Amino acid sequence: MNPRTLTPSMSLLLAFEASARHQSYTRAAEELSLTQSAVSRQVQVLEELLDVKLFLRKGRRIELTDVGRMYMRGVGSAIAGLRNATLQAIAFRSGGGILNLAALPTFGARWLMPRLHTFYAANPNVVVHVHSRIGDFNLDMAGMDAVIGVGKNGLPGLASHRLLKEELVLVASPELLDRHPIQSTHDLHSLLLLRVASRPNVWEEWFDACNVKLHGSYFGPTFEVTSHLIQAVATGIGVGLLPRCLITDELQSGHLLMPLDTSYYSGLSYYFAYPAHKAEWPSIAAFRNWILTIS
Repeated sequence: MNPRTLTPSMSLLLAFEASARHQSYTRAAEELSLTQSAVSRQVQVLEELLDVKLFLRKGRRIELTDVGRMYMRGVGSAIAGLRNATLQAIAFRSGGGILNLAALPTFGARWLMPRLHTFYAANPNVVVHVHSRIGDFNLDMAGMDAVIGVGKNGLPGLASHRLLKEELVLVASPELLDRHPIQSTHDLHSLLLLRVASRPNVWEEWFDACNVKLHGSYFGPTFEVTSHLIQAVATGIGVGLLPRCLITDELQSGHLLMPLDTSYYSGLSYYFAYPAHKAEWPSIAAFRNWILTIS
């Protein structure tokens, strides 16, 4: 196949993308500072090059065909990626830019978001896109620049900066404690022990740390994300071991109580991490300096 067919010119692709987005040659022409006939002609040339119909003409209106919608998904994301890359390059001049940050969902919602306004106040020329991610993944393949995750000695293969040590505390709802007072670890017997799917052995580790053998207690439901576990404990389904940094609001309001004065440091920590070759990117450097100051 002719390579030109597989790599249409940028002018043809921009005319198609704008027309598809607006569903109008006229509005696309206004955006691109061209005439309506010039945009229509460029789309026609692209259709002839691909030998497919990308639009259906209905009077003054245009609609994408099925293949047009499929083509727009690929072309639209590619053009958006090019624009983002260009913005990143331009932003290097002013020390700003875009940061695509992957973060654990509950940590992002409960710890990061309440503080993020202070980052923007100090760095108005940096835009942070926060994406929820659970488990291991490839940053480059996922289109991410950096990640906030949990590990023992950093995150493998990445330049890692410790934010917080994970301190787990035993919590329950006031209603559950009214029904089943907990004055020692032995009072956990027969109660549902709730946990997240990513930490299947957390209760065994905690009981071992307390030098208590597990008798009579049994595991309750598991949850995919920690925010669901927090809600389940707050409604009285069972008891949970939760990171203190994620439940400060519930502890202060009394929606969750700590029946035992025990803290357990799991050996894990929250880290801000990124590929080492991106260490001096302005957006990453700005975010790193900020988050290490507040953590």
